[in-house]
Amino acid sequence: MQSLCVYCGSSAGMTDEYAKGAKQLAAAMVARNIALVYGGGNVGLMGIIADEVLRLGGNVTGVIPQALMDKEVGHTGLSQLHIVSNMHERKAMMAELSDGFVAMPGGIGTLEELFEMFTWSQLGFHEKPLGLLNIHGFYDSLVDFLQHTVNAGFLKQEHLALLHNEADPLTLLDALQQAHPPHLTKWINQDDL
Repeated sequence: MQSLCVYCGSSAGMTDEYAKGAKQLAAAMVARNIALVYGGGNVGLMGIIADEVLRLGGNVTGVIPQALMDKEVGHTGLSQLHIVSNMHERKAMMAELSDGFVAMPGGIGTLEELFEMFTWSQLGFHEKPLGLLNIHGFYDSLVDFLQHTVNAGFLKQEHLALLHNEADPLTLLDALQQAHPPHLTKWINQDDL
């Protein structure tokens, strides 16, 4: 695994544990020479993980729509910054540049990005691993709800198993790397959908 897309909040959240977890994930990625791909922001957990990867000598690629750059929330000190025209292009480019996906704590945008990649994985549109970095139990209720969708007959257990759930960044990276196919043979172009 050479690059990892990290979805996370444009807020730092209400506890320092989230920032601590972001820094721990950054350190684990740099130690394994895994580049960060993310939404290109300089605020919240987005800015924290990007700054930490850069501080530790890692590579960071940001992808941000022009409208957000205009609001001055774009990070201008990255290894690479791609400015795109809209959110659809942003998500497609982030997915194409990444070998896997992780959601740290975040809001609706983080969940939307995670669930799009989760859905595409379930449908076989890609074979890239995905996971939750469940810092401070942030995703416990979501994991319980997803199990409820299995129990209610709306999600298969083997599809739920596609989403790795770990509190420790190193354990999560281990799980993702073990799930990472040696040759990523499938990636469906969005234009084909």
